[in-house]
Amino acid sequence: MNPLLQKLHPYPFQKFGKILAEIEPSQKHELIRLSIGEPQHDTPKVILDALSNNLTDIAYYPTTQGSPELRSTIKKWIESRFGMPGIDPDCEILPVNGTREALFALGQVVLSPSNPDSVVVMPNPFYQIYEGAALLSGATPKFLNLGSSNLGWELTQLDKSTWNKTKLLYVCNPGNPTGHVMSLSEWEELFQFSDKYGFIIASDECYSEIYFDEGSPPLGAITAAKSLGRDLTRLIVFGSLSKRSNVPGMRSGFVCGDAAVLKQFLLYRTYHGSAMSPAVQKASIAAWRDEIHVKTNRTLYRDKFNSFVKTLKPHSSIQYPSAGFYVWLKTPIDDVEFAKQLYTKCGVVVLPGSLVAREAHGVNPGENHVRIALVATQKDCDEAAQRMANLLSLGFD
Repeated sequence: MNPLLQKLHPYPFQKFGKILAEIEPSQKHELIRLSIGEPQHDTPKVILDALSNNLTDIAYYPTTQGSPELRSTIKKWIESRFGMPGIDPDCEILPVNGTREALFALGQVVLSPSNPDSVVVMPNPFYQIYEGAALLSGATPKFLNLGSSNLGWELTQLDKSTWNKTKLLYVCNPGNPTGHVMSLSEWEELFQFSDKYGFIIASDECYSEIYFDEGSPPLGAITAAKSLGRDLTRLIVFGSLSKRSNVPGMRSGFVCGDAAVLKQFLLYRTYHGSAMSPAVQKASIAAWRDEIHVKTNRTLYRDKFNSFVKTLKPHSSIQYPSAGFYVWLKTPIDDVEFAKQLYTKCGVVVLPGSLVAREAHGVNPGENHVRIALVATQKDCDEAAQRMANLLSLGFD
C-alpha cells in the first residue's frame, strides 16, 4: 500500500461526526443541517432537459479533452465573465469532472516524486483537498494563516527558503470558509512571488458566481492577470457548475490556464481515465450558456443572507462575506463547544472552524469560529437563525 496514505488527515465532517455521535440532538426541534456546502436549490430545467435529452450519448466513449463545442462554450463564458480575449480552447481549456478531482490531480502533475523537499502553499483555513494533493505527492504543505480582520493573508509568513522550495500554491477565491475576495493588489503581490520563485498558482474559483452586488462580481485571477498586463503563465484557474448552477452531483467544471501545464495535465488525465460523460458535456454546455438561472440563484442566497444577518446581528459580530454562501461566525466560546451546544439545544448543525484549519505559526486560525452554510431553504435558514439568536441571548453552559 502507498505509505503516503497514512499521512492523510480525517475529513472535518468525519471528525465532527464522531463528536456528535457521543451526544444527543435537541428533542424539541427538527434537525437543520448547515454544516456541508452542498447546494440545495432546484436544478434548473434547462440543465435537466439537456441531460435527459442526450442520455443516448452514453453509448459512446468520450474524449478526455472534451468536445470542441464544450470547450468553445467555456471559452466564451470565460471571455464574457473575466474579460480575457484570445483564450485558445484547444490548449488553454480542459473540462474536468468537478473541481475537486482536478485540484487534487494537478498536484500529481506539477509535483515531482524525485524532489521530496517540494512545498505546496495553501490558505489556512483551507479546503482539505489541497493538503491531500500535497501529501499524496510527497510534498510538504505549508500554511498562510488568514487574518481575523481583513481575512487576507501575508505572504511574509513564510521565509525565503520555504518559498524557494515552493512548486504549487493553492488559492481559494472567493474563500472557503471566509468569503474573502482577493484584491488586485493582493493578486499583484502573489504574481510577483510566482515570477520570483517559479511556482504555479492554482486558483480555486468554484464560488465565483455567488455574490451580492450584481454590478460588482468578484475579481478573479484571469481578470487580475489581464488588468496587470499578464498572460496565463504559471496560472491555472478552476471553475465549477456545482455551486453556480446547483448541480453538485453532475460533477462538471473546467480548468483554464498555462498551455504548457495543461498539455501535461491532459497527458496525465488521458491515463487517469478522467473523461467527462458525453451527456454531462451536453448538459454543461446548456448550463454555461444560461445566466438567468445563475441570477435567480444569487437572489435566493441574497435573501437568505439578509434575513440571517438581520436576526443574528443584535447577538453577535456577524458580517456579510464578500462572496460565497458561508457565514464565518466568531463564537463567544470554544468553537467545538459552541457547535455541540447548537446541536444539543437548538438542533442546528454547523462546522467548527478549528476542524477546517491546522495549527500554524503558533495558532489555529479557525478557532473560535464556525462555518455556517446557507444552503438550506429560506424557511430552514430563518428558523436556524432564530434558534441561534435565542441561544446567544440566553448564554451557554
